[in-house]
Amino acid sequence: MNKDGFINELEQKLSGLPAEDIDERLSFYKEMIDDRVEDGMSEEEAVAEIGSVDSVVEQIMSEIPLTKLVKQKVKPKRKLKTWEIVLLAAGSPVWVPLLIAALAVMLALYIVVWALVICVYAVDLTFAACALACIPMAFIYGKDANVAGVLFSIGTGLLLAGLAILFFFASAAFTKAVIRLTGKTILKIKTSFVGKENR
Repeated sequence: MNKDGFINELEQKLSGLPAEDIDERLSFYKEMIDDRVEDGMSEEEAVAEIGSVDSVVEQIMSEIPLTKLVKQKVKPKRKLKTWEIVLLAAGSPVWVPLLIAALAVMLALYIVVWALVICVYAVDLTFAACALACIPMAFIYGKDANVAGVLFSIGTGLLLAGLAILFFFASAAFTKAVIRLTGKTILKIKTSFVGKENR
């Protein structure tokens, strides 16, 4: 793909962003391609080195604050007429509670997911604490010359220590997955505010 094709496709995919952001990003990538062409690359090589348009759009969307996108999308394109204002005010007893309820449900789901992360770490900590508690039990059984108790305490302690280590890695992987899912969800929300509209 050459420079013009890349810039045109990028402009099309960013069409819902505020105009100043689109112009800033387009000029940045035009300059980046021009710099690489000056260094001896062809336009196609320079564009290929930047990456796909979709990956560039994803990176741009991750950098733009969600509040800016919401303001851009919610800001009316024209002044509201009197009857539209009256309808909004009259319907507010219905749509405001529904909006608040939807936001509350989304927040509750987010809290539940992070509560699950905390629970997984709590189980891991419990395994580790129980493994440590088996050490004094082995000494207590050893003091009484109870060989079976000593072996049971040592075996249980090793089993719990192994489970604690296993759960630590599982907890870390689960946390990374939740963070990745959160990032993708925020990106999806951002892209929903950026429609395919003309500037």
